Amino acid sequence: MAKKKVKESRFKMPSAFSVLLLIIIVLSIVTNLIKSDAVTGADLPLVVMSPILGFVDALDVALFVMIIGGFLGVVTKTDALQAGISKVVEKLKGKENILIPVLMFIFSIGGTTYGMAEETIAFYALIVGTMMFAGFDSLTGAAVILLGAGVGVLGSTVNPFAIGAAIDALPEGIEVSQAAIIGLGAILWISSYLIATFFVMKYAKKVKEKKSNTLLSKEEVKASEAVYLKKDEENAEVPKLTGRRQAVLWIFGFSFVVMILSLLPWWSFGVEIFNKTTDWLVGIPFGDWYFQELSAWFFLMAILVGIVYGLKEKEIVDSFVAGAADMMGVALVIAVSRGISVIMTETGLGDYILINAAEALRGVNSSLFTGLSYFLYLGLSFLIPSTSGLAGASMPIMGGLTEALQLSPEVMIMIFCSACGVVNLVTPTSAVVMGGLATSKVEFSTWLKFVWKVLLSLIVANIVILSIAMVIL
Repeated sequence: MAKKKVKESRFKMPSAFSVLLLIIIVLSIVTNLIKSDAVTGADLPLVVMSPILGFVDALDVALFVMIIGGFLGVVTKTDALQAGISKVVEKLKGKENILIPVLMFIFSIGGTTYGMAEETIAFYALIVGTMMFAGFDSLTGAAVILLGAGVGVLGSTVNPFAIGAAIDALPEGIEVSQAAIIGLGAILWISSYLIATFFVMKYAKKVKEKKSNTLLSKEEVKASEAVYLKKDEENAEVPKLTGRRQAVLWIFGFSFVVMILSLLPWWSFGVEIFNKTTDWLVGIPFGDWYFQELSAWFFLMAILVGIVYGLKEKEIVDSFVAGAADMMGVALVIAVSRGISVIMTETGLGDYILINAAEALRGVNSSLFTGLSYFLYLGLSFLIPSTSGLAGASMPIMGGLTEALQLSPEVMIMIFCSACGVVNLVTPTSAVVMGGLATSKVEFSTWLKFVWKVLLSLIVANIVILSIAMVIL
């Protein structure tokens, strides 16, 4: 008896570009439906120009992503990463699962301390490749980075782009306890890390046991394998870890150590040693570097890798250009996602929603106020994915309302951080989410299938912790 062919669904999730452009159009229509003194209706020129203006706004990070691609292109040319990853996987034979909690914790430290977000895109080639070599899939690699750094941002302790921005944006006269914020942030960080790690390890174990358990489609599997498991058909042997390849790996690791050190807000820790000792290369000391300085750094490191390995000038240039070209799609996704913020800012829609929602929260009890404020920030974070931008727009209103109700401004700051952190794990308006998934060759719809249980668990746990904190503090 002939087997019936399984009819595949003709519906496919639109591409990242289509999703982002659709959101821009929908928000533009909304602004015209509620047009008033507070909201300006988006006209056709604004809609047409918003992706371009978003690109201008995201130029630094888009350039950084492309130069990272060039750097990785040169490193890939040496086969050092493949040789190094194979060696690690060989040593961890049967214990590959330990990589997941360790890597997620490392990324979460970056999230809680300095809001590690766009910077994580630099790590996808290494982490996704490592996870696939270890027998997992590209979704596991994406989850390790997105959820690892994300739960750290969610539970920010000293993150200047969330905690610092929120405190600075509070109305004058409102004083907060930094110790209370750090303590509550640490509780949210560790509890969220444990929840996220549980789900990632559970999924990874299923995929390891049986490849068909993957949530990835056949197209996604092929795309990720083509990028991260490239094989030479004539010589399928794993490249040997020669002395030169080891040197490349040391440079590779050193490059990222410098990146992390350069981004940490040393001034907020009272550390001044870097002020006069690290400005000789780009003119700016560690702690003040950002995407322009990082782009220059990785450009130099790409050249150094090529020279150390003995590549010819043309090989270095061709590898760099090819690597940068591979990241062009990611850079464009990041840029177009900023177009949504352009619509929100230019029309005043974000402020309109915030002011009306805050007014509706007056008069409710503390527990209900905490939960409703959390859900308010879930909505606002979708519209304004930038933590510093949302802090500046919302804290003058929400901080003042919290003080007027004689509730804890420290808890309100963490409500903002945790809700914003949860949304930025999944929202298509986030350049980090869309860029990271594009780099991992994971569709947004696939990410939703995996992450919804994680998000639901995080939201419940966060609200419980914050509600208790609101009563105690």
